[in-house]
This record gives sequence, structure tokens and C-alpha cells, in this order.
Amino acid sequence: MRRLVSVLALATVLFTSLWAQTPQQSNNQATQQEQQKSKPKCTDAGTYVNSKGETVKRPENCSSVPQGATAQCADGTYSFSQSRRGTCSHHGGVAKWL
Repeated sequence: MRRLVSVLALATVLFTSLWAQTPQQSNNQATQQEQQKSKPKCTDAGTYVNSKGETVKRPENCSSVPQGATAQCADGTYSFSQSRRGTCSHHGGVAKWL
């Protein structure tokens, strides 16, 4: 019985010291990592001037739906067009409106 108690005490001390040495993430680091995972990764295709004279982002390839996208083109890119006319015209047309 004494041996069992000694073994359990030793195991507890070893486990506690190993756990204390493991680097713990702060809440801020965990939040930043979650934001990076949820933020889509996109190619920067530049901008163009639309028929109203406004500067708009060109369609981009993204890992998920980016903020501000209005349509997904048939080739998988996301459009930020501000009017329906001509949206995705060089990308196979609109696959779906967002």
C-alpha cells in the first residue's frame, strides 16, 4: 500500500512539472489564430474603374467567401461588382449571387 501511494505521488509530481513546462497560449494568441483561420486567403487582382467611374476590386480567387463579395463566378473567383451588368463577364458568367 505504501509503495502504491509513493508511486502515485511521484507520478503526480512528474505530470505536474511536465504540464507546467508545456507552453500555454494566451487568449489573445488563440483569438488571433482563429481570426486568421476564418479570414479568407485571396489573390490580389487589383482594381478597375466600372461604368459609373467608381474603382472596384477585380474578381479574386479566395479560400472562402471574402467580405464585400457580391457574386461567385463560374471559374470560382469572387466578384465585388456593384452592378449586375457585366459581372463575371470574363470569368464564365455568374455561378451564384451572394
